[in-house]
Amino acid sequence: MSLVQAPEAVVMIRPHHFHSNPETRSDNAFQTQADGQNVAEQARNEFDAAVTKLLSVGVRVHVFEDETDQTPDSIFPNNWFSTHAGGHVAIYPMFAKNRQAERRADVIEMLKRDYRVQDVIDFSGLEEDGLALEGTGAMVLDHIERVAYTVESNRADPVILERFCTHFGYEPLAFEARDRFGKRVYHTNVLMGIGTHFALVCLDMIVDPTRRAMVRERLELSGRQVIELSEAQIEAFAGNAIELTGTTRVLALSQTAIDALQPDQIKVIEKTAKLVPLSIPTIETAGGSVRCMLAGVHLARRKSRIN
Repeated sequence: MSLVQAPEAVVMIRPHHFHSNPETRSDNAFQTQADGQNVAEQARNEFDAAVTKLLSVGVRVHVFEDETDQTPDSIFPNNWFSTHAGGHVAIYPMFAKNRQAERRADVIEMLKRDYRVQDVIDFSGLEEDGLALEGTGAMVLDHIERVAYTVESNRADPVILERFCTHFGYEPLAFEARDRFGKRVYHTNVLMGIGTHFALVCLDMIVDPTRRAMVRERLELSGRQVIELSEAQIEAFAGNAIELTGTTRVLALSQTAIDALQPDQIKVIEKTAKLVPLSIPTIETAGGSVRCMLAGVHLARRKSRIN
């Protein structure tokens, strides 16, 4: 069951020209300005240390280099593609113009070569209509109960959401979420993260009380323990975590995030998953954290590729 929600492998994109993306600053309240002269080098060092740590706990990591200076957010590949049990891959339309260039054929070709891929559904042509659905940033997927939790935003068009859910067999559960300043939350995966036996979520940021109760109920009906996060914890990226399967089940999150968690929250997580904190303070200035960096591979590996 754990493999359904917690994949054994991830795709990561190693940046060579990292910086906070000016095209996404208007709607991403999590973005800040990185300090120091060598921001790109700092981000690359943080990235390399994160890869090493994930490998050390048995997670398979597929690393691709991004040597261009045109794609500052390429380190967050979970927005442009997702993979699904049964051999299915989705490619998504992106909101910001310079993020549309993040899609790359070599990642998809690797998946086809090393894993059993049955079909690739490409929604990216809908960018021409000004529509976006930014993958597992825009949607937090419950792969077990088949629910796509989605914050309403310009990064999650309802028409494409409906098409995705129909094709991939998920039920959409959309809701409005805002921060304490009244600004809309731009991606669902900063607000919540779903593991096999627990869910991290800031219910207080969901505007409509009925929707808020519905989200809680659906999570509880799935048998998960709901770990309620405060907005301050969300600002520290505590919701931007991903459960993975290595030598044991792990929850990958940033050092910033784990420092914000309360002892009782950590205790609940540690019942079923080992916490693996990754120190990425420079990368987090771009407005995303560990979950955004890791595109999970929910595909069956080809036996010929097993070492």
